[in-house]
Amino acid sequence: MKTNDLEDRIIDFTVFIINIIEKVKNNYAGNYYGNQLIRSSGSPALNYGEARSAESHKDFVHKMGICLKELRESYNCLRIINKANLFEGNQDKMDKALDENNQLISIFVTSIKTSKSNNSNIKNR
Repeated sequence: MKTNDLEDRIIDFTVFIINIIEKVKNNYAGNYYGNQLIRSSGSPALNYGEARSAESHKDFVHKMGICLKELRESYNCLRIINKANLFEGNQDKMDKALDENNQLISIFVTSIKTSKSNNSNIKNR
């Protein structure tokens, strides 16, 4: 996957979540978890941009780790919203959001592992 492709995919995910939030119940719990989801789902797009401009390998891995943590938080928020029946939209959209979120988590886990492994191989030369 090309770097720009991943960046576009993360941005598309963020926009998809923004649209999902429009169908979350307007009550205390819906507002709380909806607001949290907006923040956590937007963070990977912003932090990934910073990771691409990292000042060192360690900085890159750190920023990618932040993206991963925020994606995991987003996933849990989506699950809570779904299980608490706070989402009033089409269940297929929620399922798509959960699936895309999970795929992005997998991509970041793999990317971080690969980056750490590549750096370790460079140090051991």
